[in-house]
Amino acid sequence: MVITYLGGECFKISQGELTIALNPPSKDSDLKSPKFGSDIVLVSYNHEDFNGVENCVYGEREPFAIQGPGEYEVKGVAVRGFASETSYDLSAGKAGGERGLNTVYSILFEGMNLVFLGALGNLALSKEALQELDDIDILFVPIGGSGMLDASEAYKLAVQLEPKAVVPMGYDLPSGRCEPGALKAFLKEAGAEEVVPIDKLTVKKKDLEGKEGEVIVLSA
Repeated sequence: MVITYLGGECFKISQGELTIALNPPSKDSDLKSPKFGSDIVLVSYNHEDFNGVENCVYGEREPFAIQGPGEYEVKGVAVRGFASETSYDLSAGKAGGERGLNTVYSILFEGMNLVFLGALGNLALSKEALQELDDIDILFVPIGGSGMLDASEAYKLAVQLEPKAVVPMGYDLPSGRCEPGALKAFLKEAGAEEVVPIDKLTVKKKDLEGKEGEVIVLSA
């Protein structure tokens, strides 16, 4: 499995000929749009920075879009979505209220459990989510604050969920949508200030055996 970070909350996950996109920006966003075809696209929050399903169409390759809570199975990938809350960018009236619906996803893929927290805005996960989000191999966690988890909250939740590896995200968003210095603050919270960013993560389940909360920073 190869995981590539494209900035914001956008990730490309590939295994063989199968490609999954997480929270790709739309054409209306000022974030850089992805330029690859996907088989499956997961959208955690209906905001232009994360809902660019149309940007993951390439040629005849049109992705299956998952955009909310529920259970799904597509091309051997099992996905469960759990409702949660976010306040991301609500000051700009993007969601028409004080809080928006964010979906936390559990993705069972190649024998690994990937958990993507999306634009999660607080630590109040549902009892169902906390019960089901177990034995996590890789946790993708927002750390930028501004309506999403900040560095301290992100670290607390990562400790609670006990993943084998933690990938921070959402720390390079434009001003007003991210707190300055978020990555540095998170690494300090996690005692991982010496971590060196890597271009992409190539990983198998056996590579994570025995690990506890290892922080992996991916370059965008």
